[in-house]
Order: sequence, then C-alpha cells, then structure tokens
Amino acid sequence: MHLARFPRVKLGHFPTPLEKLDNLTKALGGPDIYIKRDDCTGLATGGNKTRKLEFLVADAMAKGADALVTQGATQSNHVRQTAAAARKVGMTCHALLERRVENAGDNYETTGNVLLDDMLRLEYAFRPNGSDMNTEAMALADSLREKGKKPYFIPGGGSNPVGALGYAQAAAELVYQADTIGLKIDKIVHATGSAGTQAGLLAGLHAISAPIDVIGISVRAKREAQIANVHRLAVATADLIGVKAELPVEMVEAYDEYVGPGYGQPTDSMVDAISLLAAEEAIILDPVYSGKGMAGMIGLIQQGVLKKGETVVFIHTGGSAALFAYEHLFSKQRRG
Repeated sequence: MHLARFPRVKLGHFPTPLEKLDNLTKALGGPDIYIKRDDCTGLATGGNKTRKLEFLVADAMAKGADALVTQGATQSNHVRQTAAAARKVGMTCHALLERRVENAGDNYETTGNVLLDDMLRLEYAFRPNGSDMNTEAMALADSLREKGKKPYFIPGGGSNPVGALGYAQAAAELVYQADTIGLKIDKIVHATGSAGTQAGLLAGLHAISAPIDVIGISVRAKREAQIANVHRLAVATADLIGVKAELPVEMVEAYDEYVGPGYGQPTDSMVDAISLLAAEEAIILDPVYSGKGMAGMIGLIQQGVLKKGETVVFIHTGGSAALFAYEHLFSKQRRG
C-alpha cells in the first residue's frame, strides 16, 4: 500500500493519539480498552472526516475546483469539517442540510455544528427529511457550474473510494503505533454511518495483511444494509489502492441494535455511555455517532462478545460540538 501516489493536502494533526483507558477498562471488567483520538485531528474541533478530506480536497484542487459542494444532516460533522477545509484552501463551500432529526427543539438548527457552519461562512440550505440528498447536492453543483463556478462534489460523509483512502491510511497509522509499543490489537470498534470510515479501515488492514477485526456500530441503517454498503465501498477502495486479494464480505461486522428510534435520536444507552466516559476518562463523545458507538462497545462487552484478555481499540470519530444541540440530555440545570 503506497498512498503517496494519491494527491493529499495537509488539513489535520496526525498521527492522532492512541491512549489506554485504564479507568474504563476497570469499570467494565472486560477487555483492555484503548482509544484512537480522531477527535483530535484539529480542523474546526476535529473529527474523522478530516482524514477523508485530505484526499478529497487534494483531488478537488488537482481538478481546478474553486468550490466544494456536499450534504449531510442538520448537525453534520462532515459538513462542518468540509466547510473548514474549504476555508483553509481558499475555496467556497456550499451544502444542503437534511432535517433528518425532527422535533428536536428550536435551538437544534442554530447551535452546535450549525453555529460553526455559520462562523465558517458556509452557504447552506435545508431540505426535508427523506430527500435524496446526494442527487440534490449534485444538482446544486450543476447550478453553481452554470454560474461560472468550478464545483467539486463530495458525497455525504466523504464516503467514496477517494475519501476512504483517509482511513486506509489510518489503519496503517494505528498498526504502526501498536507495533511501536508492542500492542497486539484484537478488535477495532467505531460508529459506522456513511460507511467510509469502516470501509477504509478494512481496505487498509487488508492491504497490509493485518488480522484485526473491525466492528461497526450502525447509527442509521439496518445490519444487512450497512454490511452491504461497507463491503461495496471497501472493495472499491481496495481496488483503488491496488490490492490484488479479494476482500470477502465476511470481513464486515456491523451491529444495528444501538440505533434506537433513528438517526440522531437519543437513546438511554448513548446518554449513559457519554456520561460514563466523561466521568471515568474526561473524554467527551458526541450524541449521534461516537456516543452510540461507545454504547455498542459497552453492550458487546456485557454480552461477552468482547472478552477479558482481548485488546480493543475504540475510534473516537469526533463531533462533540453536536452536544450543544442535545444539552437537555446532560445538563443538571435543565434536568433539575
């Protein structure tokens, strides 16, 4: 795997830390737990999308683009980081925000990531829940092209083979960090949504023949659909990298039991997981992705899927800015 063949622009702080969670490990009484701090990538409060954007924005620059166009949910971490990346390289950014989380309160569309979008001078418009967001965003790109702009379309989550290169690289980074300290990793756990993070990890680990299982905790799709989405993108990413060996669908693991009522909708297990990690390790998760990912990891430990004697790495995908749109779940003052 030789990713220097692909254009890349520096946007984040890498490598991100790999830390042992001693207190959480003791509290849960299961495997040894480490955390890969991709909340520390640094781009407008950081997050996993920065890795993808280093390859996507470089591709946009190579193609002469002057504007980035993308889409996401109202409190999208991806949209916020894409807007930040555009500012860094002197482009404009245009996005469509889907009202995917309904009845979330008056502040949901003005605080958290949306506030940061405003500060980053993002040009955005809302769309109703259930819209075909990639199609509508591509139409937005077409309209900008008609006005003389040179837009570059980035799908939701930055999840295409070019974007997934960011997590193929992250897989190599993590394995190098583990090898340096003599750490044998058995499992990687993270929240999986648009599929690019999990697909990139699988393609990268497959490319370097690293026998580490990757477990995705779905935040939206049903298990079967998520596995299909991840596998399709992992195969395409491995092909882009130049991996000759087949990537079997059996490599893809996903659990959908922690989605709750739907994407971005709170669950008790998410609130408990965020509260536990904050109290035990002073690390702040987010309510849409990493909070449900952590809830899933805790659930798998309690069920014995993740066992004592194993080493598990949880990937913190960032997004804590979204907590401010869910403050009623955590604020003692609001809860009385």
